[in-house]
Amino acid sequence: MTTVSLPSTDLQGLPGLPSEAVEHGEVFTRRWVVELILDLVGYTPDRDLCALTLVEPACGEGAFLRVIASRLSASCRAHKRPITHAVDAVRAFDLLGGNVLRSQELVEQELQGEGWSQAEARSVATSWVQQGDYLLQADSEHRADFVVGNPPYVRLEDVPDDRMAAYRDACPTMSGRADIYIGFFEVALRSLLPGGRLGFICADRWMRNQYGRRLRQMVASRFSMDLVLSMHDVDAFQEQVSAYPAITVISSKPQGEAVAADTTRSFGPSQARELLTWYRSDDWTPTSTEAFQAARLPDWFPQEDSWPAASPARLAVLEDLTKRFRLLEDEATGTRVGIGIATGADKVFLTRDDDLVEDDRLLPMAMVRDTTSGQLHWSGTYLINPWAADGSLVDLAVYPRLAAYFNEHMNVLRKRHVAIKQPHRWYKTIDKVNHSLARRPKLLFPDMKLTIHPVLDEGSLYPHHNLYYIVSDVWDMRVLGGLLLSKIAEAFVEAYAVKMRGGTLRFQAQYLRKIRVPPPEALSERDRVALADAFDKRDVEAATEAALCVYGLAELPD
Repeated sequence: MTTVSLPSTDLQGLPGLPSEAVEHGEVFTRRWVVELILDLVGYTPDRDLCALTLVEPACGEGAFLRVIASRLSASCRAHKRPITHAVDAVRAFDLLGGNVLRSQELVEQELQGEGWSQAEARSVATSWVQQGDYLLQADSEHRADFVVGNPPYVRLEDVPDDRMAAYRDACPTMSGRADIYIGFFEVALRSLLPGGRLGFICADRWMRNQYGRRLRQMVASRFSMDLVLSMHDVDAFQEQVSAYPAITVISSKPQGEAVAADTTRSFGPSQARELLTWYRSDDWTPTSTEAFQAARLPDWFPQEDSWPAASPARLAVLEDLTKRFRLLEDEATGTRVGIGIATGADKVFLTRDDDLVEDDRLLPMAMVRDTTSGQLHWSGTYLINPWAADGSLVDLAVYPRLAAYFNEHMNVLRKRHVAIKQPHRWYKTIDKVNHSLARRPKLLFPDMKLTIHPVLDEGSLYPHHNLYYIVSDVWDMRVLGGLLLSKIAEAFVEAYAVKMRGGTLRFQAQYLRKIRVPPPEALSERDRVALADAFDKRDVEAATEAALCVYGLAELPD
């Protein structure tokens, strides 16, 4: 058995687990999952496995080792080797002495069951499994053709301080509030010999969250992401846990083709064999069954800031568009994505009273509620603007009514963090006003929405911080608006964005920047008219149809 280690909140109350197991988060992996991982990395008995080295970083009670022993035994028979030739073929580690003993016993039993003598089996078992911390072993202990297993999943802040410091020193990818499994990925990848392969079943959150950024950068720059098989709903473990697992296969070689696959609750041993058959074939046709979907991608996504999550077929389309088209934010077209102004005290800085202060200190503001219909309908909100056109704060002595208003609210304004840091600038907003932005045509996007919702401001309002905006030196905003109204643009955001309860998406700048678009000059007049017309009519279906033509796609898969 092996372990999937979980945050402590997921471990409490698991029936039948000893206290030692609960402390280390031990939940045991089913044998068919282990078989699948070994098959995916190519650790099969037809090869001379005694001539190769496999490392298991956290062996638990031996779920991986039991299958490994069986395969090594079969390999020895096929290649006419004694089992003792395998004493250096496997190295397994575990922190717990009890796990080491149980793993050794399991390997010994497995090999004796395969017909090897007790002495031979014991020699192999004791050579393979040792007590130790994988992350803190010398690099020479790790050189491997294969690294497989289920690394611990424990928040780094739950580790004793001295060990946490040692982990951070040993594993630079473990930044911020990382989980320990990040370090296991890093050390395992560093250990791979050229052409070597890693096969882990582990939580997949590192592919998208902040603490996985350095690991993603490491993979993208030096390795080949061969397979991501999401198994969120699969009964992969002998206890019910919520770890969002995926099987990930990574090779020590330049990036080649990759496979993205997803499973349903009905995925089991027979479906795993079916998927494996497709994976080993040269078939580039995406496959879809009741239990799984899979698609081949010519490459994996090159960015390290986040990797997308979508159906395999949709990932293949997004990867293709990523290769063929430029990012929306582009110096060549002067297209920029930004966020509206944050004040730090909206109750003070926003007003509907158009006679509250001097006229030129009132800046008309676009609010989320102004965009609801898809057309911009100003609700009459102003920003009480402390900024001059040159970017400096105005002199309050020149604006007596503005000064009187700010002085009236001085206690509130001075308590803000931005004012504490700069007491002499106590009446500034958090963000500076860029006066030219108000006059520019721009597309506005509410932060939270079920579907993508670009709204055109012809150049009369300044966006509030709950609105994101796009400006461009080249694009016709109506044409670009049509592209961004389409389901293709939404697919990019949906693949990268954090999805809120009820399916609400976050249309933040970091996600809008993921959208790929063609060069404006590449669009035909017919396409431009179709996109602009669809945008004016708020016709998502027509916008998507026009966008499919522009992107050279027949359809957008679900």
